[in-house]
Amino acid sequence: MELSLDERGRIDFVLTLRRRWADTVYPALRAQYDADPAGTEPVREAVHRQPAYPWFAFLERNAQKMLWRDVSDVVAAHPRDAGTEASGPATLELDPNLELPDWYTDWDIHVQPGGVWRNDASADVYELGAKLVMLGVNDDYTFHRAFTETAVPPGSYRRIVDLGCGFGKSTWPMKRAFPDAEVIGIDLAEPCLRMARDRANAAGLAIRFIQADCQATGLEAGSVDFLMSSMLIHEMPRPALIATLREAARILAPGGKLRFLDFTTTGDAFRDLAMAEHGERNNEPFMPGLLAADVPALCEAAGLAGARWVAFDERGGGRLPERSWPKRAEWHFPWAVLEAEKPQ
Repeated sequence: MELSLDERGRIDFVLTLRRRWADTVYPALRAQYDADPAGTEPVREAVHRQPAYPWFAFLERNAQKMLWRDVSDVVAAHPRDAGTEASGPATLELDPNLELPDWYTDWDIHVQPGGVWRNDASADVYELGAKLVMLGVNDDYTFHRAFTETAVPPGSYRRIVDLGCGFGKSTWPMKRAFPDAEVIGIDLAEPCLRMARDRANAAGLAIRFIQADCQATGLEAGSVDFLMSSMLIHEMPRPALIATLREAARILAPGGKLRFLDFTTTGDAFRDLAMAEHGERNNEPFMPGLLAADVPALCEAAGLAGARWVAFDERGGGRLPERSWPKRAEWHFPWAVLEAEKPQ
């Protein structure tokens, strides 16, 4: 869309504010914490007493709210034309009887007003915001292509399933990388799925999109060779996570592989606290629970084998060989890949 000078200025302002929060305020808070003569334990109290902490916490939440407000205003001023959906090979299967779970609808996740599931404008806001919140490093979905290129084991896959596919940004690269596979995207949000279908059709990608709960996909047992998700499981309460892992074990074929791109702890107490509190300030209430959970053990209990976390560098390097992240001074997400497989 063509933005006006005022719209561009508003978005540039909030993005610059977020960058300074990430590359200036966060390192300042870290330096104060490391130099605290009173010590750095217990970590929460030590971080909260630093002079930079109120600024860090305030800017994190309020810059996010400013971003979504600006994006919502832009989308309202530039609505999509009705009836312009592209036809093509992608399909969409909606479930008119699906009841969205309360844990999904009770929160404006990411502080996006109204969430992603209410109407078509919600999907438009999410699509534009999903690029902007990455601070310019994911404008052409490089992030998701890096996952496909580095975290997906080479092989011949009959069926690939993307859980929590949203508007398709993680699903499209899989179809391009594995054109002979049946690729399925599953999500709860009907508006996002319609957008995913339309974007796939515009690109000529034969992807099957299904509205379903990841805890009960409706797919046949043992029918999936590769199962993936991107930024999904930190949005789930523990019971839903456990049910999703059990469903993963059910639908995976023997030898089938699971790769979930999400978050885990790094072992750095300051960094891990900042991430847990990010969940609290960003309306992602289940993130602290995921960080505290032994997810590989949950995988094993669900019937998956070889479960482990490995690090992921979103700047282009993608999957890293071990659970070891590059040292960086600025705020950044501790991206990681959960790897497991269905026993033969």
